[in-house]
Amino acid sequence: MISSSIYNGNVIHKRFKPKKHFFKYKVFSLFLDLSELKELHNNLNFFSLNKFNLISFYEKDHGERDGSSLLDWVKNNLRSNSISTDNIKVKLLCYPRILGYVFNPLSIFFVYDNDENLISILYEVKNTFGEQHTYVFKIEGENKLIQNNCSKKFHVSPFIEMDCNYFFRILNPGDKLSVIIDQYDQEGKILFASQDGVRSDLTNKNLMNSYLKHPLMTFKIISAIHFEAFKLWIKGIKFVKKKLKIKNNITVEN
Repeated sequence: MISSSIYNGNVIHKRFKPKKHFFKYKVFSLFLDLSELKELHNNLNFFSLNKFNLISFYEKDHGERDGSSLLDWVKNNLRSNSISTDNIKVKLLCYPRILGYVFNPLSIFFVYDNDENLISILYEVKNTFGEQHTYVFKIEGENKLIQNNCSKKFHVSPFIEMDCNYFFRILNPGDKLSVIIDQYDQEGKILFASQDGVRSDLTNKNLMNSYLKHPLMTFKIISAIHFEAFKLWIKGIKFVKKKLKIKNNITVEN
């Protein structure tokens, strides 16, 4: 039985300072069991792996960004954080390519042990310059609600300084999805970002229904990023120049 699924829901951003700003839009994400990718490719008419289709998933969009095994990449990162890789299952929450295009501001790898306990999370953050930074966390104990803190190490928004901290709050995905990120500077909260969703099985019918609700979703995401940035600029919020150029960095967090 396929364990991969679809989440239909909303993305919300609230900025609190120096001026208030808010937007909300509807999205759908795939929650992909990496061990099922070939099976999904073979069994779903509108989904392909590493090949153009109405909806597709390319391994080169994540991890090493070179098309190599994502499972191997995850395992290498787990070993660097002294996390066992025996009999693990890895699921990836991400936007799919639609008509060959995707931009994923945040993708999340959920790593489970043989007893379905969540043991690690990898937050893979991208910016519009084609760069990527991954924050790796070890998860221990009760893991229905996961909470992680870390300092910001990667330039994302041209309207937020680097001297910030992230506070992630995530429900272990089940019937519902909830991802919340609060961003703080030295004076308090700057930004609230969230994604919620309701689960459905990853079938031909549900995949087509999600597409029909959001036919150009991935194009809308990148367009919305630039449109909202323009509105922030119009509001007079300070532009923060990008200082470092990176390609694909990884931070192991405690």
